[in-house]
Amino acid sequence: MPAGELWQTESSEADSEQWLWAQIKAEARRDAESEPALASYLYSTILSHSSLERSLSFHLGNKLCSSTLLSTLLYDLFLNTFSSDSSLRAAAVADLRAAHERDPACVSFSHCLLNYKGFLACQAHRVAHKLWIQSRRPLALALHSRIADVFAVDIHPAARIGKGVLFDHATGVVVGETAVIGNNVSILHHVTLGGTGKAGGDRHPKIGDGVLIGAGATILGNVKIGEGAKIGAGSVVLIDVPARTTAVGNPARLVGGKEKPSKHEDVPGESMDHTSFLSEWSDYII
Repeated sequence: MPAGELWQTESSEADSEQWLWAQIKAEARRDAESEPALASYLYSTILSHSSLERSLSFHLGNKLCSSTLLSTLLYDLFLNTFSSDSSLRAAAVADLRAAHERDPACVSFSHCLLNYKGFLACQAHRVAHKLWIQSRRPLALALHSRIADVFAVDIHPAARIGKGVLFDHATGVVVGETAVIGNNVSILHHVTLGGTGKAGGDRHPKIGDGVLIGAGATILGNVKIGEGAKIGAGSVVLIDVPARTTAVGNPARLVGGKEKPSKHEDVPGESMDHTSFLSEWSDYII
């Protein structure tokens, strides 16, 4: 990317982060005034901080600390990582926007920052992944273990995750070591991106941009889920799914058939449309 375009991108990301942080602080002030019982909590987690990365680092440090993994240590770890890598801050902003835009239960940005464990687990994973690629693997694995214990979300620190990702509800999500998740993906609870045995190597799914994976879906092996595809709730996927198609069932089948599968134009990872395929799914019975 040319230097001028890179500067414009960084400037735009910084402006977006500043706007979002102002929104979060305004929401926190409003909530503190309307609910005095939360005033101290909101002050310590949001209002006392000068930036989103400081607030997020403080909150994650307190969520993930233990008697032997101190909150002060974790705060410094998170803050140093977020402060030194603008791409992690941009991803956090994109993830907050994704939750606010795609989940009607997300009443505010501050609500997501404080209470959405899928968002929090994803941000903590980004730091664990950074540690992993820096060969600080014992610390990455220790952080991974705490994330799984606290949030019930098990993402191996080597797994790669894009931005604008929504882990909706998030309980029971499992993402294996060599899995890759693209940008603007939405994943519901109890989704597994796993392997098929004890063989090593590249053995986990690759999820394209804009994919929607319904609750309880299981995708196993080094398979590719094409850009903008949709995986129905409870489906078991063992082979590649073409872009812009819908796979449902156990074992999963393509809506419209393997030879000429039905294609959709929307981006399901953003539209969150789980059920439009039913009009074409002849086996669906009540």
